[in-house]
Amino acid sequence: MGDLPQVRESLSARRVLAFAGAVPGTRRALRDDALFAGALAVLAVALAVLVEDGHRPDAVGWALLLGAHVPLAWRRSRPLLVLVAVVACIFPYHAFDYTHLAAVPVGMITLYTVAVTGRPRRALLTGVCVVGMTLGVNAGFSPHQLAEVVRISGWLVAVLLLGVYVRIHRQYVTSVLERAERAERTREEEARRRVAEERLRVARDLHDLLAHSITLVGVQTSVAAHVLAADPDRLDRAAVAGALDDIADTCRSARGELRATLEVLRSSVEEQRGPLPGLDGLPDLAEAARTSGAEVDLAVREAADAPPAVGAAAYRIVQEALTNAVRHGGPGLTIRVGIRTEDAALKVTVTDDGRGVHDPDHTPGFGLVGMRERARSVGGTLEAGPRDEGGFMVSAVLPLVPVGGLR
Repeated sequence: MGDLPQVRESLSARRVLAFAGAVPGTRRALRDDALFAGALAVLAVALAVLVEDGHRPDAVGWALLLGAHVPLAWRRSRPLLVLVAVVACIFPYHAFDYTHLAAVPVGMITLYTVAVTGRPRRALLTGVCVVGMTLGVNAGFSPHQLAEVVRISGWLVAVLLLGVYVRIHRQYVTSVLERAERAERTREEEARRRVAEERLRVARDLHDLLAHSITLVGVQTSVAAHVLAADPDRLDRAAVAGALDDIADTCRSARGELRATLEVLRSSVEEQRGPLPGLDGLPDLAEAARTSGAEVDLAVREAADAPPAVGAAAYRIVQEALTNAVRHGGPGLTIRVGIRTEDAALKVTVTDDGRGVHDPDHTPGFGLVGMRERARSVGGTLEAGPRDEGGFMVSAVLPLVPVGGLR
């Protein structure tokens, strides 16, 4: 994860503004946005009652003010339609000189959503239209308040620019994570290629070093057998002893050559492979996910003595689970990572409360397959799937005595 420092340096604003991500209309998103619209409506009512900024709303004013909040339930799935509906309510509200501050939050949130869910060109056109309508309305109803019109237009432009910035920032985060993942896969593929080349080299070395010795042993054994069978009554003990001594010398020489070959193989593999990632790298993974806007709760208990291969498998599983959660979980995401030792095994759990990708028509990628292979490489098991209460869960059990090496 060589790109982690870049992620940390560039995503401080995303932590605050992750709630307005662009996600398709799902039941969970509709529910969350409806709750958000309700809370915003309560704030608007409080402002309308407590703030003296125009006339207190009457029946028409309350209808316009509260009606402007209803479309917010669909703000991320239909941002432009929501903008039209909100504008249709708040422009008459302002024109009748009701408490102006009460309608400001819903208008700003709508503009921000349009900017953060679309291309910069759409945000620019939206800004031109909204600012133009604002200038026109104020020119018709209060032409003497030029400074106020300029101030309002500045806030509108600032909100649109903020939405564009957050959208570009989010795209940057995704690209950095994808680049890091591709780089990791490239390194793993290169490692596998080197292992295959090393196997071929060892096969050639074993053939060159041992084939001659084994052939000599066979010939010398045949000589000894021939001497014993040729004339048992006139057994040439010296010849038999010499043949056996030659066999022993050849075996010692072959054993020494085999040992030297294995030592070279072991040293070269360790040098090429380098240190394995382990549990001590989990805080960096958690910090990377936090900088993408998610809240991450990392709990590592009694897992410090895990073997390197098991620690590396746990690291890769958590890495893939966090990447999937950040990519598919949606805004306002909370991820809980638990690592603990229980029953001679390392238990890894990663849960989130995001929307995930759980629909039956979705074609899964290679992430879950890779995590299961990681678990199997050390003799463990892995389960993954949506939770009943919402979100996604990954649970792995990795024996502390691994079976085989990490692939």
